[in-house]
Amino acid sequence: MSLMRRRELLARSASALLAATLAPAGLLAHADTPGHRSLELDKLTVQRSDEGTLLSYSVRFDLPRDLEQALVKGVAVVFVAEAEVFRSRWYWTDELIGSATRRWRLAYQPLTRRWRLSLEGLSRHYNPLPDALNARRSTDSWRIADPIPASSDLDHYVDFRFRLDTDELPRPLQIGLGGLSTWNMDVRRRVAVGPAR
Repeated sequence: MSLMRRRELLARSASALLAATLAPAGLLAHADTPGHRSLELDKLTVQRSDEGTLLSYSVRFDLPRDLEQALVKGVAVVFVAEAEVFRSRWYWTDELIGSATRRWRLAYQPLTRRWRLSLEGLSRHYNPLPDALNARRSTDSWRIADPIPASSDLDHYVDFRFRLDTDELPRPLQIGLGGLSTWNMDVRRRVAVGPAR
């Protein structure tokens, strides 16, 4: 057996073992009741200022039980907030004038029994999971684009999205997520840019 074939076989075996570890007794089964939304947007505002275009938001969500169990077993998850600022144009497609992205990585540290939340290279540790979740449920005055001139009478709006990045999950879990609507945590909203303050 060639070395390349042996490596491929070992990699597939490791993936299958990880999937088998995380899926016993229906661990990846549907946990929420039908019609229940696991992620909702409570607040979303955008303001112009001298510092730039500022976005504030607040989301409300509960982690599905199977996702929380996967976290405890060592699977890290990544939440992403994305914002794009557009200028409306009647004669062509709307112009993208700025965008910003924030990514939070949440992981459980079994040796210290603490939760580690990382953002842009900085990490903070929390004892209970709810404290770590509360730390990223809202953001105020996040600069998402350069200042929009106060004299501009053109319409500007922001497309906002907050989601669980399933592409960051281990490959075996991505394959098993086909019918799991509970792990598809995603909310999108469009909001007009408010006046300068």
